[in-house]
Amino acid sequence: MTQTPDTHTDSALIAKVKKGDDRAFTQLVHRYEQTVWGFAFKLCRDKQKAEESFQDTFINVFRKIDQFDSRSKFSTWLYTIVANNCLMHRRKRKLEGLLESLDDAPDPENPEVQKQLAAWDDSPIDTMMNKELREQMDAAIQELPDEYKVVFVLRDLEDKTAEETAKILKLSVPAVKSRLRRSRIFLRHKLHGMMAA
Repeated sequence: MTQTPDTHTDSALIAKVKKGDDRAFTQLVHRYEQTVWGFAFKLCRDKQKAEESFQDTFINVFRKIDQFDSRSKFSTWLYTIVANNCLMHRRKRKLEGLLESLDDAPDPENPEVQKQLAAWDDSPIDTMMNKELREQMDAAIQELPDEYKVVFVLRDLEDKTAEETAKILKLSVPAVKSRLRRSRIFLRHKLHGMMAA
């Protein structure tokens, strides 16, 4: 009895993609699209930006699949690409924002801007936090420096180990632990201040 294509391992599919098999690439996309979308959304906190990162990630995978050497898991390589894409888009937006006049910049205190903050989708935190606290948490996460934010999302929202996070971000495990500790301290102080206000 022959196996169906969906039961192929990542390695088998990647080998086929490297030989130009478009169907194998489609299967890889289907296998990882939810993972990529979920991580991109948690990092970007905006559906349109997450969609851009999602598309860019699979374009990068298609173009650079020959560079994947199987020393790490394919999912680790994907997380690295998503993180790089989200951070690159964020830097680009910051640069574009500097070119905008201050008068045209949206007011973060404006209720309409507040409504645009993305909700926490499919997260265990949904069951234990009310809407207002989730919005405060989301706003606090947005204020984290990029290098802390990506570690926080991988460790506390994606449930990656310190070792996996280190591989994805090409950091040492102590650096990951240090950044996670700093991000949690920052968020604790920020949320304490919000709730005390």
